Amino acid sequence: MALKLKVTLVRSPIDRTQKQKDTVRGLGLRRLNHSVILEDTRAIRGMIRKVQHLVTVAPADHAADGAA
Repeated sequence: MALKLKVTLVRSPIDRTQKQKDTVRGLGLRRLNHSVILEDTRAIRGMIRKVQHLVTVAPADHAADGAA
């Protein structure tokens, strides 16, 4: 079973570059404090790294895994 990450948008992408806004949107984040459960892949890790100042990342618990 692949590991999952819980990514939460904690800072607004307003006044950020269009690339950063697109990356936030590509992660599936739409509004502040919105969280998504994503697979832990190299591509997702790279996207998170590009907007690490806007998001928090935590391992997803197994209870949330079934809801996603």
